[in-house]
Amino acid sequence: MPPVSAVPQPLHAAARIRDAGAGGRSPSRLYGLALAAALGLLGWQLGAWLPLIGGPVMGIVLGMAWRNLVGVSPLCAPGIAYGSRQILQWSIVGLGFNLGLGQVVDTGGASLAVTLVTLSVAFIAAWALGRRLGLGGRLSTLVGVGTAICGGSAIAATAPILRSDSHETALAVSTIFLFNIAAVLLFPFLGHALGLSDAGFGLWAGTAINDTSSVVAAGYSYSTAAGDIATIVKLTRATLIIPVCLVIAGWVAWRARRDAARVSLLRIFPWFIVWFLAASAVYTLGWVPPALQGPLQQAAQFLIVMALTAIGLSSDLRRLAGAGLRPVLLGLGTWAAVALSSLGMQALLGAL
Repeated sequence: MPPVSAVPQPLHAAARIRDAGAGGRSPSRLYGLALAAALGLLGWQLGAWLPLIGGPVMGIVLGMAWRNLVGVSPLCAPGIAYGSRQILQWSIVGLGFNLGLGQVVDTGGASLAVTLVTLSVAFIAAWALGRRLGLGGRLSTLVGVGTAICGGSAIAATAPILRSDSHETALAVSTIFLFNIAAVLLFPFLGHALGLSDAGFGLWAGTAINDTSSVVAAGYSYSTAAGDIATIVKLTRATLIIPVCLVIAGWVAWRARRDAARVSLLRIFPWFIVWFLAASAVYTLGWVPPALQGPLQQAAQFLIVMALTAIGLSSDLRRLAGAGLRPVLLGLGTWAAVALSSLGMQALLGAL
C-alpha cells in the first residue's frame, strides 16, 4: 500500500497547477498593476460611452467581476495592493494641479460645519446601534470611526489604540467596504433623483461616503465639478483623524487608568494631503503650463479609474457575505444616519 501523504492529493494537484501557471515566477507589483491598468482602460472607455455611470464606477465593477468570476493570481497581489492605495493617493495629488489653493481653502472651510455634524452623528449612531445589536464597544467604535472619517484607513489607525483583535478589525473593514461599494453605485443615481446641484452633491458625497476612493468615484461619476468639490471636502474630513485618534487614545488611557495608548501622529497623518496642497499651490502660482493642465487632469482621472479597478480586484464577495448580519446592520444604520444628517444640514444651511 503506497504511503499516504499528509496533504490531500487534490491540494497537491492544485499546487502543481498554480506553480505551472505561475511559471516559477515570484509575485511582483508589475503583474497586478498591469491587470489593473488593462481593466481600468476598459472601464475608462466604457465610462466615456456611458457618462451617467462614469469610468470610476465601471472600473470598480470590472475589478470586482474579474476577482469573483475569473479569479486573481497570487502573483498580482503586491501590484493590486499598491494600486488600491498608493496609486489612488498619487491620483488625488494629480488633481491638485488643476485646483486653485483658494478654492481648496474656501471649499474645505465651508464644509467644516456639515463635516463636524456628520462626524458626531456617526459616533452616536454607531454607539446606540451597537448596544441595540449586542455588539462590542470596540467593533462599534471601529465602524463609527470608519464611517465618520475615512473608511479602512481610519480603522487601521484606531485599531491598535483600541487594542482590537484581528477578527473585530476584519469585520469592521469588511462592513465599511460593503457600503463603500454601495455608495459608488447608489449616490450618483440618488443625487440625480434628488436634483442636487454639483456643489450640493459634492458636499454630500464628501461628508457622507466612507472611503476616499468611493468619494472620488461617486463625485466624478456625477460631474467633474462635483468630483473636485467632493475630493476637497473629503480631504478636509480626513485630517480629523488626528484629533479623533487623540480623543480615543485619551479615553482608552483613562479607562485603563494609565498612559497605555500612545499615538504616533507621524504614522496616522494622511501625508498625501500635504502633497495635494503643494500641487494646488504650484497651480495657483501659475507654474503649470496651460498646455500641460489638460493632460495632467486626464492622467489623474485615469489613475483614479485604475486605482478603483485595483480596489475592485481586492474585493472578495464571499468574505463580505461571511461577515455576518449584525455588523452589516450596524454599518447600514450608521451610514444612513450620516447620509441623512448631511442632507439635513445642507438643507438647513441652504447649500443644496
